[in-house]
Amino acid sequence: MNTSESYLESIKKQFLYYKTLGEKAIAQLEPEQLFIAINEDTNSIATIVKHISGNMLSRWTDFLTTDGEKEWRNRDAEFENDIQQSKDEVMVTWEKGWKCLFDALNSLQPNQLSDIIYIRNEGHTVIEAINRQLAHYPYHVGQIVFYAKQLKNSSWQSLSIPRKESNNYNAVKFAQEKEIKNFADEELKKLK
Repeated sequence: MNTSESYLESIKKQFLYYKTLGEKAIAQLEPEQLFIAINEDTNSIATIVKHISGNMLSRWTDFLTTDGEKEWRNRDAEFENDIQQSKDEVMVTWEKGWKCLFDALNSLQPNQLSDIIYIRNEGHTVIEAINRQLAHYPYHVGQIVFYAKQLKNSSWQSLSIPRKESNNYNAVKFAQEKEIKNFADEELKKLK
């Protein structure tokens, strides 16, 4: 596998990691908790999901041939808390954006990584555009995880190594044989 192919596989795993992290956080919440905003200037988790999905649909639809900020996108409306009080609707919105992203990534060829695409008339190589989104989505997934953890309080199930469990976790990992492996390998096969 050459460097460009490795890069494409790596970024798919990274995006999948953050998708999974967001889903595990959302899964711990009661439906009504997805719509809580602590003040007028704070977005609910449902609103963050709506924004991420709107961004993904705009950026990844016709990724190589049209500007990433589509004329049909209404970014300001993404921050209106108008999703119905339904966890299912939130997850449909979430999946729609991620499907668009993975469909675009799966269609990319390694030789296209240096092509120029535009976001708001600013030229980016495909690699730069991907990296831009790989910084943007984890930022918002981090907000979702942080907010979900606050909402769950003491009943939160850690999404990483729980407090005071690092030594146990490391002992298990270092007791295993070394191997080249990523948790997302099996999940990525399902997306292809």
